[in-house]
Amino acid sequence: MKLTNQKHLFSIPEEITYLNIASQSPSFKAVEQAGIDGVLEKSHPYKITGDHYFEPVKEVKKLFAKLIDADDFNRIANIPSASYGLATAANNITLKKGDEILLVDEQFPSNYYVWEKLANKFDAKITVVSMPKERKNRGKNWNEAIINSISDKTAVVTIGNIHWANGTLFDLKAISKKVKINNALLIIDGSQSVGALPFSVKEIQPDALICAGYKWLFGSYGCGYGYFGEYFDNGNPLEENWSNRLNSENMSHLTSYESKYKPLANRYSTGEHASFIYIKMQIEALKQVLIWSPKAIQEYCKETTSDAVKILKQNGCFIEDDNFRTHHLFGVELPEKLDIEELKSKLQQENIFISFRGNYIRLSCHLYNTKEDFTKLTNCILSCL
Repeated sequence: MKLTNQKHLFSIPEEITYLNIASQSPSFKAVEQAGIDGVLEKSHPYKITGDHYFEPVKEVKKLFAKLIDADDFNRIANIPSASYGLATAANNITLKKGDEILLVDEQFPSNYYVWEKLANKFDAKITVVSMPKERKNRGKNWNEAIINSISDKTAVVTIGNIHWANGTLFDLKAISKKVKINNALLIIDGSQSVGALPFSVKEIQPDALICAGYKWLFGSYGCGYGYFGEYFDNGNPLEENWSNRLNSENMSHLTSYESKYKPLANRYSTGEHASFIYIKMQIEALKQVLIWSPKAIQEYCKETTSDAVKILKQNGCFIEDDNFRTHHLFGVELPEKLDIEELKSKLQQENIFISFRGNYIRLSCHLYNTKEDFTKLTNCILSCL
């Protein structure tokens, strides 16, 4: 299905050009209403029954499982943040002295500190695969360097599907193959890709997939998702929430303490994950993302950005080769002669919102954006050269 512009589903004013969903997604109108419904539900607590704590949660898990091509929704945990999910994974990994944890250059802080802490705990080593300085075939060479860095010393490879700041696409299928040959674990941060880029746990076979929910999944700030594979089936959660125990639906017998957890990843869900506001918003968000489909979203973003990418490259900007980057999020390295402060001023005047990362900008778009949005952007950039 080829998608058309969906701005009518959002509440973004016409004069605003928002190219920064990688930082925070705008809610579409159905998600707004779901949040309001959740607030109103809490205003009438006498209407809240036992099922409200469990059934909507199951629906959210089933929707996310479908999005990532997972057969069993019990492998999904409801988490408040990517850092919580990554900490959960790290909490259940035991290393040997000298083991290596492999990361990529300038990984997002939440996906660095947790592994630094784990390495220090077991006297293991952090190995960082740097981005090649040479622009030519940068994405290709970076992927090759990552794969070549995985060895029998590697215990954990933790990486995003793409680089969070510049959109470089990592070949997870090839990386996963090398990881498994060396009996290591593969932990994926899907926060900047899942929802806008097709992903299948059956194909990639990660040991864990962790996603913040407030970006490409259109959830509230404070929600997220964790998929946990077989390695984590009998692990220890970060907290002991009552609703994660077997038979917790029987609320009249909560003090008949249960030693067993609900199956698989249910044990890792955060306390109060049935949040009446968040869950309602997450359900509406995931339903819509599934209707759109990540494949169609990616194609829409590719078509919407193609002209701008061509113009920027012709005028001295560096953008990664199409085969090694995504189209919903990508970096543009600006010419050194460009006045960054002047560009920031012009973008502010034109109500264009993007992210700056040193001498390059990160552009992230969705179905509410148009080619005209990118024309406005390129005109601002060109005027500063």
